Amino acid sequence: MVAALLRPVANEEVEAMAGGKWVYTFGDGKAEGEAGMKNLLGGKGANLAEMSNLGLPVPPGFTITTEVCTYYYDHGKQFPADLDAQVKAALAGMARLTGKTFGDAANPLLVSVRSGARASMPGMMDTVLNLGLNDETVEAVAKASGDARFAWDSYRRFITMYSNVVLDIDHGLFEEALEDYKERKGYHLDTDLKADDWKVLVGKYKEIVKKALGSDFPQEPEKQLWGAVGAVFSSWMNARAIKYRELNGIPASWGTAVNVQSMVFGNMGDTSATGVAFTRNPSTGENALYGEFLINAQGEDVVAGIRTPQDITEAARKEAGSDKPSMEQEMPEAYAELCRIYGILEKHYRDMQDMEFTIQEGKLWMLQTRSGKRTAKAALRIAVDLASEGLITQEEAVGRVEPSALDQLLHPTIDPKAERRVLTTGLPASPGAAAGEIVFNSDDAEAARKAGRKVILVRVETSPEDIHGMHAAEGILTTRGGMTSHAAVVARGMGKPCVSGAGQIRVDYAKGTLSVGGATLKAGDVLTIDGGNGQVLLGEVRMQKPELAGEFATLMGWADKVRRLKVRANAETPEDARTAREFGAEGIGLCRTEHMFFDESRIQSVREMILAQDDKGRRAALAKLLPMQRQDFVQLFTIMSGLPVTIRLLDPPLHEFLPQGGKEIAEVAAALGVSPDALEHRAAELHEFNPMLGFRGCRLAVAFPEIAEMQARAIFEAAVIAARETGKPVIPEVMVPLVMGKPELDLVKARIDAMAKAVMQESGTTIDYQVGTMIELPRAALRAAEIAESAEFFSFGTNDLTQTTLGISRDDASSFLGSYTAKGLLDADPFVTIDQDGVGELVKLAAERGRRTRSGIKLGICGEHGGDPASIGFCESVGLDYVSCSPFRVPIARLAAAQAALGAIKPKDG
Repeated sequence: MVAALLRPVANEEVEAMAGGKWVYTFGDGKAEGEAGMKNLLGGKGANLAEMSNLGLPVPPGFTITTEVCTYYYDHGKQFPADLDAQVKAALAGMARLTGKTFGDAANPLLVSVRSGARASMPGMMDTVLNLGLNDETVEAVAKASGDARFAWDSYRRFITMYSNVVLDIDHGLFEEALEDYKERKGYHLDTDLKADDWKVLVGKYKEIVKKALGSDFPQEPEKQLWGAVGAVFSSWMNARAIKYRELNGIPASWGTAVNVQSMVFGNMGDTSATGVAFTRNPSTGENALYGEFLINAQGEDVVAGIRTPQDITEAARKEAGSDKPSMEQEMPEAYAELCRIYGILEKHYRDMQDMEFTIQEGKLWMLQTRSGKRTAKAALRIAVDLASEGLITQEEAVGRVEPSALDQLLHPTIDPKAERRVLTTGLPASPGAAAGEIVFNSDDAEAARKAGRKVILVRVETSPEDIHGMHAAEGILTTRGGMTSHAAVVARGMGKPCVSGAGQIRVDYAKGTLSVGGATLKAGDVLTIDGGNGQVLLGEVRMQKPELAGEFATLMGWADKVRRLKVRANAETPEDARTAREFGAEGIGLCRTEHMFFDESRIQSVREMILAQDDKGRRAALAKLLPMQRQDFVQLFTIMSGLPVTIRLLDPPLHEFLPQGGKEIAEVAAALGVSPDALEHRAAELHEFNPMLGFRGCRLAVAFPEIAEMQARAIFEAAVIAARETGKPVIPEVMVPLVMGKPELDLVKARIDAMAKAVMQESGTTIDYQVGTMIELPRAALRAAEIAESAEFFSFGTNDLTQTTLGISRDDASSFLGSYTAKGLLDADPFVTIDQDGVGELVKLAAERGRRTRSGIKLGICGEHGGDPASIGFCESVGLDYVSCSPFRVPIARLAAAQAALGAIKPKDG
């Protein structure tokens, strides 16, 4: 970057656009801005202004607004014409407050130049300290401070930082020169170097710059300033900042502000220091000052890891077993002042604060405060404690915890202190961590579990036939598939850790090996997967169990008081149902009956039914399944104890139940007593080019009504038994999937109603039940008014509704969706967060049309979006009655529903 090009440039277009207020000053107990101006001043600038207004010791300075950043990118990296004059006026104001003048050779004002976006992005953008130093001003600083070592140390730091950030010269070149010099001189620490040493190194550093650029290091302070300002604005678009924004949902259009502030120096000897402190422990939430500081250092030294920081409090020092004095012990006056200030800031902001400070010759200066980042465990404790202390209300406490962060609390995680040997990284498809022996097929996984061994199921991709292996495994690893692939969806539903789409891994089923990065592992070798960040780790890594402490229950209770949306679970096994109840589910919103058919004891009967040549043969096979299905539903109704249970009739294409590959076909054919050719022929008959849009859903019930009849009988007989055994009313909700319109629903509903009547007559019992449908096709959404004449409830199956609306296969989308979100063509992965403009519009339309026909129609959502906080905000805005999600996301949905009711999570237009 050429610094001279980054001065304000005046031309007709720029002058026409100029005229705004681009600069806001702060210092000496007053400021032109305040905390509520984060959009304009960025978080750092707004909080510096607020601390100034509070009368806290803040070095004077000014903020160049985020609007300049937007202007900068809209006008070919040019600045508004009148920015130069506003900056000069602000520098003159700093001179009046400090008694020093920027660029003055005899009494120079030195400044820091820092970024400051409206959302905290720690470490993502660039900073320059000690700006204004040159060959002349360094001598003036040495004379004024009476400390030549300090002056030359500051100069070498400035050259290093400026050269890297502004001139794009590798930072390592300067570090290498420093380490070589220390080695030659026999020095161990930077603090061992004296003034003359730093003078020599400054000369070497300037030689590095000249060699890299072909020109001298810039000496003019004004040129240095504009180079730094331009570099900070440019860093808004550096790779790490872009990635951070992508991961945290921060729009590029927000831009960053730039803060120019008079320097205070923590490297002026043993009475000076720099540090970072939190008003509460960001890991545990404990109400105790937490942080680190370094004597005779500047800010980057604390985070760079070059020197080991010291504890701020004596209690923390003792707990750590450190022999280095704490700030409380070494600098008691500055420590007392820090405690006074942190009390003011926490009460003022009503939240845990992350503060940066510098002590210059005994005087403490505040450089930053912001709401501190914290773990989910800490967030819960801090929110509950602040409410208990009366600083915030219970409703505000509910809004203080990020719903998705609760995932950290609901699953085992890797011990933060454990060593990680990373083999590769895939997609973090289902949170938590798991370790076990590698197995490559589901039968081996099940056999290992029965033998008491823990395994990780490794597959290229999973299918419904792997359900028993996924259930048996501690975690699942696939080389293909995205965040909403079969493996990801099922794993999340089971609460199993899953890493999907680990494309660098090569699996050889025949040899029983996986290869990645030059390493080859075989079945029986041990792996650990981290479903929270997608890492695949070698060996068994130490875990820590989740702890759902009292704060969790307290906050969930507060959330339940304010939310309107009910929260149900997607569950079909007793284990899932019990987990859902433990996490506070208010019923089952989706029981996928096909998952019950893949059990080893049942799949043979399912295959007999598929292979049967006529209605009689199918009914004979289904008769074997009836008692099993009935018992399934008895268990679910009993566990749910009077809560609603929505049961979806058989949905997937029949080919999924048939074996794949010659060996498996031969084994199954022998077990069924049919020829392999007959089985292979039937599989070929059922083969479809696009099975997700083929012979599935209600189409199965239309062609083979005996399937729906068997399932309906099992549901109603189970309802009678469960009601009798528990004494609680059972109201099953029978859901017909994939309808296009009312005629299909009417045809299947007639069979369901007939079976209900038959069971009531046989049992002498009245059964209260509902029949509804899953809205997962655009046509069904459009015809919702007619469908509602027959349907008593709609459940939006947004996984398929997204596929059919966007024309995107969720199993194949991972290969290109990343490009779409990165380029802003889609706001987010539409299978993770609902596409409000398209899919959401259909949901809204269907809800309105359905209610017009049947005012009391029950409306819910049961796709993966039911556990996504942003999508739950949309569901609240549409007025749905409930969301349904996997059991382990129930607490997340409860909290998100409360925040949506409070207006904390808004729909896109909100």
